[in-house]
Amino acid sequence: MPDGDDLPSLLGFFEGRQPPAPAWFTAALADAPARATFDADGAAIELLTWGERGRPGLLFLHGNAAHADWWSFIAPFFAATHRCAAISWSGMGGSAWRQSYSVAQFAAELLGATDAGDLAAAGPPIVVAHSFGGIPLIYTAAHHPERLGGGIMVDSFVPPPARKRPSWLVTGRAPGRYPTLAAALARYRFAPPQTSEHLYAVDHLARGSLHQVAADANGPAGWTWRFDPNLWATLDRTAADALVPQARVPIGLLHGAESALVGEDHVAHLSAQLPDCRFVAAVPGARHHIMVDQPLALVAALRVGISALSAPGRNMA
Repeated sequence: MPDGDDLPSLLGFFEGRQPPAPAWFTAALADAPARATFDADGAAIELLTWGERGRPGLLFLHGNAAHADWWSFIAPFFAATHRCAAISWSGMGGSAWRQSYSVAQFAAELLGATDAGDLAAAGPPIVVAHSFGGIPLIYTAAHHPERLGGGIMVDSFVPPPARKRPSWLVTGRAPGRYPTLAAALARYRFAPPQTSEHLYAVDHLARGSLHQVAADANGPAGWTWRFDPNLWATLDRTAADALVPQARVPIGLLHGAESALVGEDHVAHLSAQLPDCRFVAAVPGARHHIMVDQPLALVAALRVGISALSAPGRNMA
């Protein structure tokens, strides 16, 4: 997502070229998903799916200002054993924008994805939610626990009402327009701000965050971000805080050991509130965007976590 001019460019050096990528990353992207949309209360929601129907379901949810393809180099690792899906929330990625947004609406999109992706054929699916994606997960776990087999929150949080809105949160300002794809890629930043050693992954995420537009009342022809800047004007992200003790499905917590957003104190608070917290684990060497910092470690941690959620109920926190 775009960020301040005072931060160094992650991709500017490449001038629009793709950074070299390791073989595992190229192979994961080559296992391309089926792409479709489904309707959620009048909005077309982008849906990516991998794996055969009838297998246990996994639904991957992205964070603020991101898109479904944040998971397109992670989900293929599970496609041999699971029916996997990822969505772009309304107002983000390839999904339609709305006049207003709510946590309840995003939860409805989560449930719509389980139906449209045929994720429940072998039982209620497990949901893997990064960052903001954990808020609709908690809402669904409280209001529709029968629809979920469990959840894994990946450096995710449910902010209490007293927590201030971060200064880097994208809200209210018109997205920038850039004359070329290379110029747009050079402006890509993470929020909260961080660097990355895996620029091939950064480039993949950045390209999926952009689309080309014609000249109109908002500016000249060029490239701009696929994110509704007005999304946070109406959305109350603290609304789910009171629902954490009502989340009646097993949930595990993964967080980046070096995360600037989710600290040990927050994880301890959240795990103590959850009725069935199956595990808490920190991923070494990872900041907030774990799939970028430690992608293969995240795959390994998710495999262990999925097994823990499938075990008989017991609190491991």
